[in-house]
Amino acid sequence: MRRGDWKYLKVGEQEFLFDLAYDPRERGNFAGKEPVTPRLINLWTEHREPSMVVSMTIAFAIRPADAIAPQVFRALRSAIVTLQLKPGQALSETEIAQRFRVSRQPVREAFIKLAEAGLIEVRPQRGTFVVPITAREVLNARFIREAIEVAVVGELAERTTPAIVDALRRLIEEQRRAARNDDWPAFLASDEAFHRMLAESAGHAHAWRVLESIKAQMDRVRYLSFSGASPFPLLIRQHAAIVEAVSRGKRAAAEAAMRQHLREILTALPAIAAEHPELFEAPESIDAEQPQAAVGRT
Repeated sequence: MRRGDWKYLKVGEQEFLFDLAYDPRERGNFAGKEPVTPRLINLWTEHREPSMVVSMTIAFAIRPADAIAPQVFRALRSAIVTLQLKPGQALSETEIAQRFRVSRQPVREAFIKLAEAGLIEVRPQRGTFVVPITAREVLNARFIREAIEVAVVGELAERTTPAIVDALRRLIEEQRRAARNDDWPAFLASDEAFHRMLAESAGHAHAWRVLESIKAQMDRVRYLSFSGASPFPLLIRQHAAIVEAVSRGKRAAAEAAMRQHLREILTALPAIAAEHPELFEAPESIDAEQPQAAVGRT
């Protein structure tokens, strides 16, 4: 049985796409809200070969009224970021098209965008595979994020409104609920919404779209960091500090809070790579230099 040998099973009213090469009981392999119950384990083991268990599931409904390719792209990107699809795993246009009940053309378009985002690669005569996490790409994306998002919150601190602050605080409450439920995908989604709202509220929606196109490698590390390197309470406190500074119109404080938040990954990355070497491109030095803190104006 090879990676990429997928089977389709139905559990209740949900259909799942399983990869037969991964253990579902490892943290992060099964990223849905459904618990890994004995019933699911039995279904997996019924469809495996010796020493193989199935684990990967994509539960995503296509909306026919909307453009199909972007939906397939978002679903697959999310599956890669949350490690439902792991480095080295093979992807098949035909299998994905069957899973989403669409033609192969939108899947092909989604694959092109995933390749541009640095998440998959096409190997001639071999197939299409999820790429490993590259520490250098993570650090490059972090550097660009800091340059853009520090400027974003600095501007927002000088033009914010009570409505914007209230909306940001509601997102932080969503993050607290996700943390209480240990719901990693929900926390990641709310975290994304928080940073997007900051950029859009400052009038820089395009800047956020640029960031989205380059930060996928970083997002995979962020997801892995939730287990301990960057725990939920720490990230929530950092988000709250950003909003507090913005609400008070303190540009320098807002910039410093965002800078500290985005540098969290510099500490987390070496530990995560050491804990999950199978997910990273081997091996390279990832002992990032700690940048000097910039002095902002008050």
